[in-house]
Order: sequence, then C-alpha cells, then structure tokens
Amino acid sequence: MSATADHAEERTNPAARLGFEPGQVVQEIGYDDDVDHDLREGIEAVIGQDLVDEDYDDVADAVVLWFRDDDGDLTDALVDAIGLIDEGGVVWLLTPKTGRDGYIEPSDINEAAQTAGLSQTKSISAGKDWSGSRLVSPKAGKR
Repeated sequence: MSATADHAEERTNPAARLGFEPGQVVQEIGYDDDVDHDLREGIEAVIGQDLVDEDYDDVADAVVLWFRDDDGDLTDALVDAIGLIDEGGVVWLLTPKTGRDGYIEPSDINEAAQTAGLSQTKSISAGKDWSGSRLVSPKAGKR
C-alpha cells in the first residue's frame, strides 16, 4: 500500500488513527446500543478479528472502554481495564462528545486517569458522537 493510500484510510477509517495493528487482541468494555458501530467495525477490520467482550479471560493488547457519565466510577473502570491488558498496552477511553448524553468533563477524565496510574497521551474525535482518549501506563523511571 502506498503512503497516500495509508493516509486515505486514516481519513475514511477512524480506527486507523487509533494505532491498532493486525493480530492484536482488543477487549471491548461498556458496549451498548449507543456505541459508534462504524468505529467498532473499523477496529475489527484493522486487527483482522472480532473484538473480545468483557468476559474474555486472557490478557489483551488493548482495551476499548465506552464510558458515559452515568456508568459509575470512571477511576474504578480504568483500574479494572488496566488489569486486562499486557504491559505496555493501551486503554482507549471513549466518551460522549460535548453536549451529548453522558458527556464527561475532560478534567474529570484526566483526574480519573491519573488516579488510576495512567497518562493521557492523545485525544481524538472518534466518531460523530464520541471522543477518544488514549491512556497508557507511564514508563517506569530509570534508576
């Protein structure tokens, strides 16, 4: 594939911007009728397999966490998500955009991420109604 085709796919498939790679195991948490089905299908197209659900009992390479304001405690959800991924894995926190039902303030996301021991490295528009925050465990400091 040419570099131009790569860029074209990034524009047409929002999942391509999330950094997923073929063969990765991606666990999805918080699925409901309101999720962005195009984004889900795009992720599955990139990784070449179905997303695994909340009952998956092995470690995943990444977690996609759909979270709305009324879903409970965000910090707890992030701590649970961290326990499901390999070291160096990524949690993509997907929250409703400003003005949508279930919207969460960016400051609340940042605070919950820090409390859970995560760093926010990127924020994107992940679809018509969803924003994405890429959360990672900070690299261990050198001694």
